[in-house]
Amino acid sequence: MRILVFLVLMLTANTARADCVVLLHGLARTETSMRVLQEALEFHGYRVVNESYPSQDAPIGDLVTYVGRSAAQCGDERLHFVTHSLGGILVRAWLAQGHPPNLGRVVMLAPPNHGSEIVDTFVESALMRRALIWYNGPAVPELGTDGGSVPNTLPPHVDFELGVIAGDIPINPLGPIVIEGPNDGTVSVESTRIDGMRDHIVLNTTHTLIMLNPVVIAEVLEFLHNGAFDHGITLLAALRKLANPWPPSQYRQP
Repeated sequence: MRILVFLVLMLTANTARADCVVLLHGLARTETSMRVLQEALEFHGYRVVNESYPSQDAPIGDLVTYVGRSAAQCGDERLHFVTHSLGGILVRAWLAQGHPPNLGRVVMLAPPNHGSEIVDTFVESALMRRALIWYNGPAVPELGTDGGSVPNTLPPHVDFELGVIAGDIPINPLGPIVIEGPNDGTVSVESTRIDGMRDHIVLNTTHTLIMLNPVVIAEVLEFLHNGAFDHGITLLAALRKLANPWPPSQYRQP
């Protein structure tokens, strides 16, 4: 009986201390793309909100409302965000309207914080622009690198705890051709940076599969837990982190 009571108390303590993490997928993806990350976060004691939003059906201004809908599900629990690509721009736009009092930390995976050169290449032609909008939706041409793009009309300095993970393996063959410097095939490493971020790390991964990389997932947990990345991490160390959750009492940070 005492053992049963002890287990119930431990489970209750874990639930009380676990923060809430909202996951936001990228363009033309669904919540399925973030499912592995969701399971890792839940294994480590976080409550996770992972929902699809119609990234191909509306401009960025309309998509921002979905951030608030997901965030509301966290109630007054400490609220973190982990985003992929376009999801990071949506969070920046949402937080530009004001911060909720329970805001915690934000981790962005491959965010086009200054736009994507790939988008620039495709929208140069009116025909390609129409085809791109037809295939991937009206948000695509809003993600270029020009001064009028959505990323470049948002506040240029973040005022929240942000960690950015960039990739440097381009699957897209156009990446090395049209993007200067290290890139993930869609976004340059330089474009992922933004003034005010707490930490930035470049890992050997692609834009499309960054959220499935075990080192990336371990670094997400590291930033949510400590507010900084582990810049000396190895694959073996990452796998060890993923397999061994921190004690429940350490989840909530001041």
